Amino acid sequence: MSADTTNPGAPTELKRVMGPKLLLLFIVGDILGTGIYALVGQVAAEVGGAAWVPFLVAFAVAFVTAFSYLELVTKYPQAAGAALYVHKAFGVHFFTFMVAFTVMCSGITSASTAARAFATNLAAGFEWKADNTSIMLVALGFMLLVAAINLRGVSESVKANVVLTLIELSGLVLVILVGVYAIAGGDADWGRVVAFETPEDKNVFLAVTTATSLAFFAMVGFEDSVNMAEECHEPNRIFPKMMLTGLSITAVIYVAVSVCAVALVPVGRLEDTDQFGPPLVQVVAAGAPDVPADTILPFISMFAVANSALINMMMASRLLYGMAKQGVIPHSLAKVGHRRQTPYVAILFTTLISFGLIAYVSFASDDAITVLGGTTSLLLLAVFAVVNVAVLVLRNDHVDHDHFRTRTGLAVVAAIACLYLVTPLSGRPADQYEVAAYLLLLGLVLSVPIFLMRRARGEDLLVEDPEDIPPHKLP
Repeated sequence: MSADTTNPGAPTELKRVMGPKLLLLFIVGDILGTGIYALVGQVAAEVGGAAWVPFLVAFAVAFVTAFSYLELVTKYPQAAGAALYVHKAFGVHFFTFMVAFTVMCSGITSASTAARAFATNLAAGFEWKADNTSIMLVALGFMLLVAAINLRGVSESVKANVVLTLIELSGLVLVILVGVYAIAGGDADWGRVVAFETPEDKNVFLAVTTATSLAFFAMVGFEDSVNMAEECHEPNRIFPKMMLTGLSITAVIYVAVSVCAVALVPVGRLEDTDQFGPPLVQVVAAGAPDVPADTILPFISMFAVANSALINMMMASRLLYGMAKQGVIPHSLAKVGHRRQTPYVAILFTTLISFGLIAYVSFASDDAITVLGGTTSLLLLAVFAVVNVAVLVLRNDHVDHDHFRTRTGLAVVAAIACLYLVTPLSGRPADQYEVAAYLLLLGLVLSVPIFLMRRARGEDLLVEDPEDIPPHKLP
């Protein structure tokens, strides 16, 4: 049966299992991942005690961008996400491929970073003095487990996401409750919360935008959900409310955690994780010394980063599946298992790429996690800028069902904000551009066989709509 995926209620090869509650937990779990557990200290290092400001700015940019995504996902409820929207808007196969590859790289990079963080927290939780190679092997084994869960099916993956989301949420709630208790007891320093302490070479505006470009890594998860559209019931009805609700919930949690962190712990201690430990462990230790934070939070952090890895690998495999169905990449990547109804070839392919990235994270540099986190936000902000333009280009493409519609002004503001955060003007470090350039170069190399294959078949590299490609011409 061929699926008419322009119709939100049409059959699909993938199994529709996600209702509004599961979708909301998916979105919240995806956003509440590695970022908030690891980046509070790094953000505070850029702006001082006002660490909550970059998170709030990142939320505002994500929120207006989410409106563009909502228009497009309810208009075209298919699994390919941003790459599909770009292909429909501009119709250039090469451009579509590079966007798809960029989004895929951001997901796999994020998941690989999370796998490394999982192994590190595992060693810390068991007080295991593991060397670099041992940490890498644990991370690789963890990614195999993620692949196995993904292969089992979206139902099992989403159930695992629910459990992991509740666990990681409990850690953040613990931090907030301890913070509120300490603040009520007069142990907080409110002066730090509104104090901007910027590096000598940056003014306040540049420091905030630099910190925002990093903090955005903690907010990027919402767009992963659009790649699950074919596995949701009535996506055009449930997506708008669930995505905006999920973003709002996580924004409140992020601001609350960052306020508690800087109110209870001096900024210098928050950023020096080598000497004083993870930022949130320091917060709980400062507010409630009797709570064994150094024992509890490493394990909660393990579950948090595990959730990030699972969701990002689900997104990456669904994106490849969706683009293979559209003929932008080889159709063999769209193969779906008859029993589990999961895109098993795409899952195995993305898992192999993650192995290479885990090796890179393990041996590149001592600051590799921060670099890859910033690179992830760099890649996605570039995609967000293009998507905000695509939603305007596609305004004249009418569909036969109701869908969400964003305001033109919001899409323009979102595009400009995302583009600014991509440029060096925002204060983004050069090493993030270097990593992004290597990844995009790899995508460029991989695009050559597809280009040659299409040219040999006499296919036009410029089409008005991917659905105009006859099935017998799909790779």
